[in-house]
Formats: sequence, structure tokens, C-alpha cells
Amino acid sequence: MTPVIALVGRPNVGKSTLFNQMTRSRDALVADFPGLTRDRKYGEGSYEGQRFIVIDTGGLTGDEQGLDLEMARQSMQAVEEADIVLFLVDGRAGLTAGDELIADSLRRSGKQAHLVVNKTDGQDPDIAASDFYSLGFESTFLIAASHNRGIRSMLEILLPSEEEREEEDRADRYPGIRIGVVGRPNVGKSTLVNRMLGEERVVVYDMPGTTRDSVYIPYERQGSQYTLIDTAGVRRRKNVSEVVEKFSIIKTLQAIDDAHVVILVIDAREGLVDQDLHLIGFVLDAGRSLVIAINKWDGMDPEDRARVKEQVQRRLDFLDYADKHYISALHGSGVGVMYESVEACYESAMAKWPTNRLTAILQDAIAQHQPPMVHGRRIKLRYAHQGGSNPPVIVVHGNQVDSLPGAYKRYLENTFRKVLKVTGSPIRFEFKSGENPFAGKVDRLTPRQKVKKDNDEKKGRRPKKQRQKSLKR
Repeated sequence: MTPVIALVGRPNVGKSTLFNQMTRSRDALVADFPGLTRDRKYGEGSYEGQRFIVIDTGGLTGDEQGLDLEMARQSMQAVEEADIVLFLVDGRAGLTAGDELIADSLRRSGKQAHLVVNKTDGQDPDIAASDFYSLGFESTFLIAASHNRGIRSMLEILLPSEEEREEEDRADRYPGIRIGVVGRPNVGKSTLVNRMLGEERVVVYDMPGTTRDSVYIPYERQGSQYTLIDTAGVRRRKNVSEVVEKFSIIKTLQAIDDAHVVILVIDAREGLVDQDLHLIGFVLDAGRSLVIAINKWDGMDPEDRARVKEQVQRRLDFLDYADKHYISALHGSGVGVMYESVEACYESAMAKWPTNRLTAILQDAIAQHQPPMVHGRRIKLRYAHQGGSNPPVIVVHGNQVDSLPGAYKRYLENTFRKVLKVTGSPIRFEFKSGENPFAGKVDRLTPRQKVKKDNDEKKGRRPKKQRQKSLKR
């Protein structure tokens, strides 16, 4: 579905300028004169292949009368039609009583509204936005519409990515939480699926390779919807000979992509083997939440249980955020508790966090432990926002981010995981830096500068900048 974005705010805050930038047109009249836009104006734009509709509205003041009252009705009608509302304010004028009245109207409308501080060019954006944080909006964007600055990063956050659109399509076909059950052959995957369903839905037989294709089973449990995905066992590549089995492996990898949460089943009597670690690698590469189920726990000696627990703790130390359950799929012991872990993983993977909260966590992390110096300059990390879900993607903006060491990235990941209480799901970070506007440009000298440079070279004098550097030394 094509999202609809409405632009609302006081007169002369830059709504029509932003409309023209988003639609790449000049359909809206723009002048330094308040109240130029009277009626709703519709336009179409696109970003990264995602189409959207923009509605430009007349200015609101909060105490409209006469013609202004009709303009206000037009604006509120646009709010009702929209999926996303952008509330524009003037960063130069600061917070006004009209802004507070409009913010109150938007809160009562119940629509998803975002604060956009415009006209931040020529001043510190954080200082320009400081007055408006008292309005209490969860997300705030700092832009300069006349210079087309900050608009792309705003659309990147507001519009669903291609992955999110694919996720919506999958959600229509397979409702609820999708749980993929994977593991090596004959570890008890189908037995676990039947136990979780409470009925014999898939074939169970004491022979490896009984399941050939991935089986999608929608069901309901305690008022919640789920879709279980039973997959074929994945063996080591050298043991795969049949064409059908190779096809089954591809289906298993596709099922991992389709799932919200993956349950990896391990045979406790055989212990943790290398193929289990390969499967964990597939799950982590796909960015899916993970729950570890150590099956066939019944009937084992205490010494064997202690040995398996020690092995799991040692070899899966890097998965300390994933829940581990020791179960018996055949007898049902420990299976019901796994639903709590599955639901916690799903909530973490699909969580939405406002930009101001992520930025606050980033600033606190920097205050505790600053990024290192590179070439005599401190790496600066300015703000963070969410770039996607399942897995959660956090985009951090700054400069010199390409030089950020891996240890500091892991520190940020651990900090965000702890503060946001992310369970079972990996967190991916993307680091972006602003482009240098002078990169690739040749420094052209004026005729006078060329004459001075030639005279300096003839006299053997160094350029002024080099002389200053030598004096500092």
C-alpha cells in the first residue's frame, strides 16, 4: 500500500518547500509570505523504489476564523487521510503558542505524527531544536528544506524498506509469530513440532531424512497466532548425495529467512557438533532470533548432563543473549516454557525505538567511553536512529566512522542490547558519515595567487600553511 504523508504546521514554516523537494517538482507556490497555500495539494514522490503521496496543507494558527477556519478544516482533513503526519516548525522563530496548539490537536487525532524542525541552516541544529523537545514527540527530524538537507535521512526512517515490504507480504500469507525449527537429521525436530502443536501433524519415524520439504503450519495457542515451520535436517556437505536432499537444504535456508524466531534443536546424547555451529552461523547471517533446544534430555546420567551443559556453555559463549532450554520433545518436559522465550525474541526482533531514545543511549555510551582518536582527531558519533527490524538495525551518523575499531562497535552493541533489553535477537549496526562537499574538487588559484606562488617558488619560500605548521612544532 502506498503511504500518504501530510505536511502540517503554522504559516511560512516551509511546508510547500518541503513538498516540492519530496515530489521533485515546483507544483506548490513558494514565497516569503505567510498563508500562500489555501487548499490541500497532492503530489507523488519516491525514495529507494518506495512510492508515496504527499499532501501540502494551509498554515494553522490554532485560533482560526473565517477563511482561516476553512483552511484549518482542510488541513485536519489531510491529517485524517494520512498514514504519516509531519508537523513542521520554524527552527529560527523558535517555539510559539501556535505550535503548542497544533501539537495538542495532533495528539488528540491519534495519528502517527513526527516533529520536523525546518530552517536549521546557518545555525547549530541541536540548539535550533532544543525549544521543541518540550512538545513531547517521540521522533524529531532536523532539516533545511530550501537546501534539501536532512530530507533523505528522514525518508529513510519514515518509509518501509524493501525488506519490510517483503515482511508484510509474508505476514499476509503466514499470520502470527513464525517459528522455524531447524537442526541436523534425526534430532527430534518433527517430534518437537508435534508436541508444540499438541497433535500428530508431521511424520515422525526413527530414520534420518523423513522430512523432505519445509512444512508451514498455522495454529492458535492461548489467543495468539503462530506459524510453525518444520524443516528438513541439514547434514554436512560431503554426506549430501541425493538431488532431493540438496533441494531440501535450500528450502531449510529459505525457511530460516521466513521465520521470526528459529529454534535450533540439538541432540543432547550426541552433544554439540560442528554442523550445529554451521547452522547457528546460517541463522545469525540471516539476522534471525535464536532459541537453543537441547533435546533428548530424559534418561541421561547426571555426569553426562553436566558434560553437555559444560560443552554448551563453553562452545556457545558468544550466544550469551540466546535462551537455552533442556527438553524432551517425546515426553513434553520443558517444551511449554519455550514459548516465553519465543515471544521475548519476537518482541526484541520487531521492536520500534524512537530516534531520541537511541540518540540518548548513544550519547550516554560516548560519555562513559569516548571513541578513539584517528590522525589526531576524535571520531564523532552524532545521533542514531532505527533502520529496520528482524533483525533490529541501528544507524549511527558521525564522521570518520570508517576508522571506528571493531572493539568499540562491540562495546556499542553490548550497551544498546543491555539498555534496550534485547533478548535472543542479533543487533546490526550501520555507520554513516556525511559526504565531504569539497571532495574531488580542484583548488583553483586566482591569477594573483598564481603570481604570488611563482614568486615564492623562485625565492625558495614555503607556502604560508607549511610555515605555520613548522612554527607550531
